Amino acid sequence: MRVAVADYGAGNLRSLCAALVRAGAEPFVTTDPVEAREAPLAVVAGVGHVASAAAGLARTGVDEALRERAAAGRPVLGICVGMQLLFEQSDEGGAGLGLLRGRVRRLEATRVPHMGWNTLAVRPGSRILAGLEGADVYFAHSYAVRPDDPGVTVAEVDHDGPVVAAVESGALAGVQFHPERSGPTGAQVLANAVRWSRSA
Repeated sequence: MRVAVADYGAGNLRSLCAALVRAGAEPFVTTDPVEAREAPLAVVAGVGHVASAAAGLARTGVDEALRERAAAGRPVLGICVGMQLLFEQSDEGGAGLGLLRGRVRRLEATRVPHMGWNTLAVRPGSRILAGLEGADVYFAHSYAVRPDDPGVTVAEVDHDGPVVAAVESGALAGVQFHPERSGPTGAQVLANAVRWSRSA
């Protein structure tokens, strides 16, 4: 299955593409709005912060293509900053895609950034994280989403309090951690995402 990986001009997407290949997908990096809109699955991933990532998507029109996908009920997966982009605003500065209601807020913790491995508490019914309750995944972030609707949260981790680790809502899904850096667990996340996208 072909997977469009949106390129907003920051971050190394090669390791994610390699991980998607291992998950059985055919990823390609693109700045083409038509490709981003029409591929069976679109992935937004990377590092940095919401404002710069949103600006990068806007320069090529991929931002509108992703909104069109979401409106049509076609699957979009956000990873790390990509998950934050699914939401409306970030306290770090800038607006996201507004596909889900809520804000991105700085972590309230003694250790910021949240860097390293942490253990998932997965809610029943998650499709992206099916079979991964209690698994460890790799994080590197200073901001996290605060959804207006708590029902979209499908996993949390404890970092001086609960931190949203994953969201799912219809054809939208996001993970705050890095699957491509999370070993066999991350590989399972991406394999789950490919299966989910086929039926989303």
